[in-house]
Amino acid sequence: MIICAAFVFFMTPGLAFFYGGLVRRKNVGNTMMACVAIMGISVVMWALFGYSLSFGGNHAGIIGDFRWFGLNGVGMEPGPYADTIPHLVFCMFQMMFAMITPALITGALVGRMKFKALFLFVILWSVVVYCPMAHMVWGEGGFLAAIGSVDFAGGNVVHISSGVSALVLAVLLGRRRGYEHTTYRIHNIPFVVLGASLLWFGWFGFNAGSALRADGLAAHAFMTSAISAAAALLSWMAIEVIRSGRPTLVGASTGLVIGLVAITPGAGFVPVWAAFPIGILVSPICYFGVILVKKKLKIDDALDAFGCHGIGGIWGGIATGIFAKSSINGTAKWDGLVFGDYHLFAAQLLGIVVTLAVAVLGTLICAGIVRMFTPLRVTVKEEQVGLDLSQHGESAYPSFNGLDQ
Repeated sequence: MIICAAFVFFMTPGLAFFYGGLVRRKNVGNTMMACVAIMGISVVMWALFGYSLSFGGNHAGIIGDFRWFGLNGVGMEPGPYADTIPHLVFCMFQMMFAMITPALITGALVGRMKFKALFLFVILWSVVVYCPMAHMVWGEGGFLAAIGSVDFAGGNVVHISSGVSALVLAVLLGRRRGYEHTTYRIHNIPFVVLGASLLWFGWFGFNAGSALRADGLAAHAFMTSAISAAAALLSWMAIEVIRSGRPTLVGASTGLVIGLVAITPGAGFVPVWAAFPIGILVSPICYFGVILVKKKLKIDDALDAFGCHGIGGIWGGIATGIFAKSSINGTAKWDGLVFGDYHLFAAQLLGIVVTLAVAVLGTLICAGIVRMFTPLRVTVKEEQVGLDLSQHGESAYPSFNGLDQ
């Protein structure tokens, strides 16, 4: 479990490379810095009060309390959530989820959000959205767990919450200047592939580790994760070949990531064979979902944080309600829709609706508070110069003197 926690930690630097490679040259440092800063914010907040609010005690099934403030009482003996590992190990594993989740939001905001505003927003969002979601899904007495909704490794908690919040924040920020008539070229495709590969690597700890022990369920989650990622990768390539005649490296990298997003809530609940349709179908769902958001609705979700994590997470939650089998994991009270029972499917839909509501309202509240202290968006000049220089006074490529892409 300690190794799995390290795997999940590695996903945030991986995300920095994935997002950093996708943006314009003048914003790569700022994009990666957002992930690096969150690595610091999340650990400090989790150790002080985040873990306690998420998993300590229970208030109305929505939030915990401060009984484990500063990790007081979280020690080397097994805790209430896993009887085979130290309480502190469970805490550190969950800490890495609290790290990667707000980092996912940053993909929708690149090139236009003030770093100070983002820093404050992440602090508030972690308290207002992440901690309640973690408690409702995984905490003792959590509301969503009580109604029978299941989420093996973070479909609601991580992907839907961050993806929907990213969409709301992108709408509040507005589009990048010149959005309609500027071509935003990817500046470093090898970074994208490196980041996607690190994410896939870390995701095995993310999903298999959520079994909280080295057993058959962990192996099951590992295999469903691998299959879904691979199937989605090939499915995305097929879509590109059909639409443009040739596959792309960025498309294949995107496909494998959304395959992992889709299987996350059901990795330890659905049969191995179900990972194939879950992965195959998520690519067209997200591919055309991105087109809807960016081309039809004209929302500047810069790196498709909602298109991939929000939409992919929603499909994953629904798919869990379709394919889950209680004999695989007794946490699921009922079988899925294909096995003749609708109860789990209904609970999954309700869980998704609750997650959407918490994410939308929470993001609006957090953004409103941040606006009281600083503008959300950089100035026109700062955006033109690039956020690397305007927000941090440094350049990712200081020897480069040509025009930016």
